[in-house]
Amino acid sequence: MRLEIPHTLGKDEVRRRISARMAGAEAKAGAIIGGPLSLDLVWIDQDNLSVKASAMGYTVPAALEITETALVFDVTIPSGLGFARGMIQSMIRERGEKLIG
Repeated sequence: MRLEIPHTLGKDEVRRRISARMAGAEAKAGAIIGGPLSLDLVWIDQDNLSVKASAMGYTVPAALEITETALVFDVTIPSGLGFARGMIQSMIRERGEKLIG
C-alpha cells in the first residue's frame, strides 16, 4: 500500500519534525492500538526511514520517504491483516498528517 501526504514544509523541516517526535512514537502507537507494540525506526539515509511495527504477532514493514512536497509511505500489509487494511491506512494518514502538522 502506498500513501502520499502532501506538505509545503520542505525536506529539512519535515526531517526535523520527524526526528523530534521519534522518541515517543512507540508509546503513542501502542496506545492507539490498545496494546504493546514494538517499533523499529532506522534512518537509511537523510530522506528515507525504515519502519517495522510489531504487535499481536504481526510485523508490518514500511518505508517512509521525504520528498520536497510529500511524505510517501510504502507499507506491506501481511496477509493475515488484510481485513485491517482500511484501518491501517487511516491510522497512517492521520498520524502522518499530525507528524508534520
